Amino acid sequence: MDYSKMGGAKSGSNKPRHKEHNEPGTDKTPYGKKPVKAALLERMKKAAEKKD
Repeated sequence: MDYSKMGGAKSGSNKPRHKEHNEPGTDKTPYGKKPVKAALLERMKKAAEKKD
């Protein structure tokens, strides 16, 4: 068998198969908008109080 005529294996693309629900640039996460750490801490504290 002459393997030189078969060609090489196709390399896979590095592209996801689907769109992420939280990818940057969407309505939920627009570009340039970074979540505020203070807001995160407040939510964590409320959740901790709710658990107790």
